[in-house]
Amino acid sequence: MTDPRLLTLRRPDDWHVHLRDGAMLELAVAATARQFSRAIVMPNLVPPVTTRTAAVEYRERILAACPAEFEFTPLLTAYLTDTIDADEVAAGFEDGTFTACKLYPAGATTNSAAGVTDVRNIHPVLERMQSIGMPLLVHGEVVHGGVDVFDREAVFLESVLRPLVDRFPELKVVLEHITTEAAVDFVTAAPDNVAATITAHHLHIDRNALFDGGLRPHAYCLPVAKRREHLHALRRAAVSGNPKFFLGTDSAPHPQTAKESACGCAGIYSAPVALESYAQVFEEEGHLERLEAFASEHGPRFYGLPLNEGTMTLERAQQTVPESICQAGQTVVPFHAGETLTWRLREAAN
Repeated sequence: MTDPRLLTLRRPDDWHVHLRDGAMLELAVAATARQFSRAIVMPNLVPPVTTRTAAVEYRERILAACPAEFEFTPLLTAYLTDTIDADEVAAGFEDGTFTACKLYPAGATTNSAAGVTDVRNIHPVLERMQSIGMPLLVHGEVVHGGVDVFDREAVFLESVLRPLVDRFPELKVVLEHITTEAAVDFVTAAPDNVAATITAHHLHIDRNALFDGGLRPHAYCLPVAKRREHLHALRRAAVSGNPKFFLGTDSAPHPQTAKESACGCAGIYSAPVALESYAQVFEEEGHLERLEAFASEHGPRFYGLPLNEGTMTLERAQQTVPESICQAGQTVVPFHAGETLTWRLREAAN
């Protein structure tokens, strides 16, 4: 007889995560590998990952930082610049070094200064990616000074992404960490080669979280959380069963001191309780039975990768998330700090 207190899932993957580098890497890798079998790793290091050599070296550092008890596969991405070499990108995809390329509009988020200043500058690279089936991962915001920060995603959809999808109709595109109803509608209406990831934090918080009793730096992320109606649209998309939407935490740790400063960093560190956070949303929306597809099936199918064989189990049991996490000499404040979640990870079998 099935125990209603337990939820066993095919082992999931994280299709968008920041593992950082240096001292922060050990903390971030351990938390991600505990819950996920594979992860699409963002390339916005300093300097960014733009070559096969840099990607191979980064993968070696990730694996060296991974605890021995976890089987974890980091999937590396190339950071697109105005002058990146299309041959280098293609060769990296063909030999398995790169799984995808990441488009950061220059200045859009953390360590994006070297990003693309005009998408037309990378049309030759996109043409090559389309021809070999290499996915493009998109941070979907414009950065023009005249555009309100809460409108940057919606403007990007019409001014950049729609023309790009029209010009490259067979290019696989993942619009990452979507935050608006407009993005949900765009992806839903787009061809099957266009998909989106949804974070746990954008399923829980709206923009009021930034100002709840004072300025809340640990609720600050990019793209920023939007109005309540957008949160509800994201929830509907996540639990819909539509294979165009899948799990991508955008977990992005920063030291507590860097968040709590005069110019705090953007990023929410959700990796320690990511699955529990998603499970709570799916249960609240009355579709817990669809969590496995969202977390473990839609992503690999879009990327053309096999589903994981192992399983992991969540149990219906309260856990209070710590106010901070100290590891490897780093102190970070996790998502849901001080809150009580209704699910917790019980076991993970690789």
